[in-house]
Amino acid sequence: MKLELPILILFGVGLLALQGCAHTAIRQPTSSQGEAPNSIRTLGPDQRFLTLPSQSVARHVREQRAGQPVNILALSGGGADGAFGAGALVGLTRSASRPQFSVVTGVSTGALIAPYAFLGPDWDDQLVEVYTSGHAEHLLHSRGLGVLFGSSVYSGTPLKELVDRYATDALIQAVAREASTGRLLLVATTDVSTGEPVIWDLGSIAMNGGAGARALFRDVLVASASVPGLFPPVVIRVQEQQALYDEVHVDGTIAVPFFVPLAFLEPTQGASDPSHDTAVYVIVDGRLSEQAAPIRLRARSILTRSVSAGLSHMLRTTLELTATDAELEGAQFHVAAIPFAYPQLNSFDFGTQSMRSLFQFGYKCARAGRLWTSSRNFGRDDANRDDTGTEPPKQCPADDEFISRLAVR
Repeated sequence: MKLELPILILFGVGLLALQGCAHTAIRQPTSSQGEAPNSIRTLGPDQRFLTLPSQSVARHVREQRAGQPVNILALSGGGADGAFGAGALVGLTRSASRPQFSVVTGVSTGALIAPYAFLGPDWDDQLVEVYTSGHAEHLLHSRGLGVLFGSSVYSGTPLKELVDRYATDALIQAVAREASTGRLLLVATTDVSTGEPVIWDLGSIAMNGGAGARALFRDVLVASASVPGLFPPVVIRVQEQQALYDEVHVDGTIAVPFFVPLAFLEPTQGASDPSHDTAVYVIVDGRLSEQAAPIRLRARSILTRSVSAGLSHMLRTTLELTATDAELEGAQFHVAAIPFAYPQLNSFDFGTQSMRSLFQFGYKCARAGRLWTSSRNFGRDDANRDDTGTEPPKQCPADDEFISRLAVR
């Protein structure tokens, strides 16, 4: 991802400030320390949270959906670049090549897309509106002099209002219905106190949250997309066992660029062809590589480039590890990212025209059957290639050699 200079600097400062934020008067139970990366926080019928090992959650999913393939979709962060992932999903629908995903995970902008990916093609119109209507243009609303005394440069109100606009009661009810069939909708945030990711089971919140389900659902999505230093952190009240306490959460990308719990990659026992039983799809809302650029030997330039390089390397490392894990477990692996040839990106350019252009790019590549780079020689699904005369872009993700080198083990 390419970020503007001031934003990158603030993002770097936000990263360094995470530990300092932990001094806020927030109670954090010691029992959960160190558990988050390998666990899922789910809401029970008594409206208390439980922290469950991902292995037990994965086992429950397979038991409820016995005999069905497990398709996993992971959506990365990327700010305005989420328009690429949104367009890709709609393009997959139009090409009749979109799987039903048993597990959908999202981080940051990927968290905002995740409910629509989870609910399927019937919700494509709402997904199109979120990323092309222009409602996102006003997300970066300066707090003026308030930045000197507050926790962020920009007000969190526009982001909260945007999420609240689309996280309707109808959407919550639809998520609850799908979750009751055993499907999973998971979103990551970063707990400021521990610096660890927290994986929230939004399906359980939709099913068991009662009157407060919509507000909690919205707050988790807002927290996952709240870049520290740019947007204020989100305080979420959590009741776990006999304890009621507040936690402070920020952008999930701080801890994980995207996530596929390893437990979900294991093939179903007794499957006639385990290699085709599990498939992992990763949509990276950004580039995997950046253009070389001259750097002035100044603190600001060095910090900018260092933060950008660190995020890119974390993303690529996570992608390579996920591809390797999928191969070891005999699962199919498919990845899509914005190719190097696409014009220069700014992840915080929420202008309507730039987001519509990126949405159309993802849409056309998916519709033309040129979205995925796939492992195990599965290749592109040319049988679903669009033949309606729509001209696809010249350089789609499936044509990018760098993406291929990272994804194909």
